[in-house]
Amino acid sequence: MELQQVPAGPDDQVWAPQECTLPTAERPLRTAEFDALFSEAVQAIARPEPTRLRLDLIFTAENAARTAELAARENCCCSFFVFTFTIADGAMALEMRVPEEQTEVLEALQRRAETAALAGAGPQPI
Repeated sequence: MELQQVPAGPDDQVWAPQECTLPTAERPLRTAEFDALFSEAVQAIARPEPTRLRLDLIFTAENAARTAELAARENCCCSFFVFTFTIADGAMALEMRVPEEQTEVLEALQRRAETAALAGAGPQPI
């Protein structure tokens, strides 16, 4: 899959807080990777708490590897994220937690996931 750069928009400013150590030039590519994952693999989106976002994903070996690798790389530049990746009973989920002071980042990520998932398979409420 070829990744395209995503133009900077208002969510991109929140998506990449000051704490992010990813070089500015690489941020659009990372955003595109998340958008591609969201549009191709997200089945459902839930926000059980302001500091927690859960994505239920289509379970395939490719999606599992892609999700784990992307979460690991994101944690390297935005270490405030806590990613929990779960595979059980033929289902797969990615849960993201942030400290209270980073809820705007999680909100921006949720909006991107909802927008991309609607363009792809479409989220189902949990």
